[in-house]
Amino acid sequence: MFSYTGEGQVDDMTFVRGNLALRDHLRRGKRVFLFIQTQRAFVQFESELEFIETDFFEAPDRNRKQRTAIKFFFKRAGISLDYQALSLRAETTIPTEILKERDIPTVTERKGLVTSRVGQGAYRKSILYHWEFRCAVTGYPKLEVLISSHIVPWSKSTNEERLDVNNGILLSPTYDALFDRHMISFENNGRIILADIVAKSNYKDLGLSGKEQIKNFREDNFPYLERHRELLVTSG
Repeated sequence: MFSYTGEGQVDDMTFVRGNLALRDHLRRGKRVFLFIQTQRAFVQFESELEFIETDFFEAPDRNRKQRTAIKFFFKRAGISLDYQALSLRAETTIPTEILKERDIPTVTERKGLVTSRVGQGAYRKSILYHWEFRCAVTGYPKLEVLISSHIVPWSKSTNEERLDVNNGILLSPTYDALFDRHMISFENNGRIILADIVAKSNYKDLGLSGKEQIKNFREDNFPYLERHRELLVTSG
């Protein structure tokens, strides 16, 4: 999976020029290729991509003015996903009939696009794709109950960190509640840490064994995990 922030350096992004071409490339019979810059004046071919969907989020433009930006989601061409991406469209904050009429929401409509908690719009989708629509701990795949959260809380994150997918984690409700209250955390190798303020028998009552391990943390998660561990509740 790959995500891309649309073009347009000032004001709201719209589906024109390059943004329109990317969104409609399959329908128009055009192909999209991803290259990664390896050094100055040199790039390396990574993959051919296929468009899946877009969503909106708020971000500053070149003049530091908050505006509606567009996030594109692509997959490698020819790859079948194990999860159903189309199910996310039901979560889109802006009603379908509005989206059909124009390309971006109004200021009033987009108030719901970014909240103090992750749960809507492009950032939530980024986390869902990143964790392949499964609880990071248990692998549970039911989208309706999975909760996307920041590792470092929103209140303690910079604007950039609030939108960094590496600062996000997807959990089932019990793990999310404990993680959000810093009653559990994780080592860089993914092994769970149980706060000693709660008796081990009580953790077991909640369904935790203390042997849980997340297998697919990446190095980019480590700085956020370290800060989360510093907030772990202790009896001392």
